[in-house]
Amino acid sequence: MTKIRVAVIGVGYLGRFHALKYAAMEDVELVGVVDTDASRAREVAFEAGTIAYTDYADVIGRANAVSVAVPTSVHAAVSIPMLEKGIAVLLEKPMAAGIEDSKAIIDAAEKGHAILQIGHLERFNPALLKLADSIKKPMFIEVHRISPFKERGTDVDVILDLMIHDIDIILSLVKSEIISVEAIGMPVLTDAVDIANARLKFSSGCIANITASRISADVMRKIRIFQPDSYISIDYANAIVDVYTLGENRQILHARHDISESDALQAEIRSFVDAVKGENTVVVDGLAGLKAIEVVYLIKNNMLLPER
Repeated sequence: MTKIRVAVIGVGYLGRFHALKYAAMEDVELVGVVDTDASRAREVAFEAGTIAYTDYADVIGRANAVSVAVPTSVHAAVSIPMLEKGIAVLLEKPMAAGIEDSKAIIDAAEKGHAILQIGHLERFNPALLKLADSIKKPMFIEVHRISPFKERGTDVDVILDLMIHDIDIILSLVKSEIISVEAIGMPVLTDAVDIANARLKFSSGCIANITASRISADVMRKIRIFQPDSYISIDYANAIVDVYTLGENRQILHARHDISESDALQAEIRSFVDAVKGENTVVVDGLAGLKAIEVVYLIKNNMLLPER
């Protein structure tokens, strides 16, 4: 078996899981992990049975694919040299901190004829995958993604940190242009926006109402989708799906689906490896990542920020 040689750049909380997933794959050789924190790099390298590096340039020539899980502010600086040399990149979300950096990443992938996949993990959520064929004409989408405060991810605001998950999902479901945006947000525990709500109106008539918070006492990850023939509620956190449809004599029919536990990160990484091997196409490509970033800035530029 020809193995794909992979390295992980950035082995903080999420990058460590990338390394362990690759290390367990029979068709992958994990050739190294990279982190500017040498002790962290050595710790994860030991756990994953590979070599530790502190400079991402050290894996050029050793790897033909990499996961990039560094802070968002340096996504472009790290991924562009890889892509230009033809190294496939699985780039954690958000794609970049801005639109121009996102475009530069896409340009680098085209220049190097390299595979680029953006790590929008919810695309691999088993509940969404199960209902993919049932969601045909959404007209109203309500999303809540709230969680307690964590230091991780606070290099960006809650829109880039959390809301972007749901922006990407909504764009994949509603294939029409956004014609208006209303948004409000507020910094609470950081200097950036920590809680936000956005209301998007699409040319199809669909309206999406999205709430994201990283300062809540509880965890909630829910999406509710209303369309002409059904109402679908997905509880990501508890892996529960409720589907309501209209039956004969205007009777409302209810079906509950308990989705079996699934490892979305494993599925995402498996999909990336298969794409590198030429066995499938990329699920979330650079253009999808860029579209999500563009909507993020559409929201940010239309956001009302009340005085603190």
